[in-house]
Amino acid sequence: MKLDGRRSSSNVDDRRGQGGGIRKGMGIGGLIVAALLGWILTGNPFQFVSGGDIGNLITTQTDSGHTLTAEEEQLAEFSGKILASTEDVWTAVFRKMGKKYTPPRMVLFTGSVQTGCGGATSQVGPFYCSADQALYIDLSFFSSMKRQLGADGDFAYAYVIAHEVGHHVQNLLGTLSEVNAVRARSSEAVANEYSVRLELQADFYAGIWGYHESEMFGSLEKGDLEEALHCATKIGDDWLQKQARGYSVPESFTHGTSAQREKWLKKGLTTGDLSLGDTFSPAYSRL
Repeated sequence: MKLDGRRSSSNVDDRRGQGGGIRKGMGIGGLIVAALLGWILTGNPFQFVSGGDIGNLITTQTDSGHTLTAEEEQLAEFSGKILASTEDVWTAVFRKMGKKYTPPRMVLFTGSVQTGCGGATSQVGPFYCSADQALYIDLSFFSSMKRQLGADGDFAYAYVIAHEVGHHVQNLLGTLSEVNAVRARSSEAVANEYSVRLELQADFYAGIWGYHESEMFGSLEKGDLEEALHCATKIGDDWLQKQARGYSVPESFTHGTSAQREKWLKKGLTTGDLSLGDTFSPAYSRL
């Protein structure tokens, strides 16, 4: 991505180096993938995290004497610019809908953090908390993406941020609260299906951002789209579960398969049409 000269968001809360020295691993049970990469973006993003027998595919370790590296500083600057871009894009999109966009905060942390949704460690991964309308990221997650998933590149990292902002958009539009209400009164199987629908729409919204980012700023370069789509395939429930246990359990999916995630991200990236992002009306088998 070409980001030289671009502004950085003023909505960044940098708490790096304030972590509590988290080193204990967190096992993930039947919903391992959801918690594994942290994209459990509901009113309580930690409700699916529990002890289990799988362990982590991605682990991020820090200590109380953590020193910020040049790479982290570059990632912090990059993340601030991406957040600013989402502010510009979604402000324009909301304006076309006759609505006002209120941007989220982005909290950068190391190791552990306190949020409006409770305490979390970096092993939860990037997440959005609707209670304080903030997304939380330990930047070392990007290094883990590269090292352990083989998902690398600035647009892949931007996709992670844009996905979390997508959940904020869902929150502003009322989708998040509606889905959470349905899930709360549903069986586990139905609740999981609604979670998948929610996550795929957030992928679509990430794609919408990418489309308009390119239209507004001409920032995308050769290979950027492929980076994001490759990342989407590496965070599908089926792919991650097979890597962790050798097989997948479709009824436990909470974020969608690799094919589904790539499909909805690509749909947003190639159309830029917000009206095409209904992931709740189609039959579940047709997502």
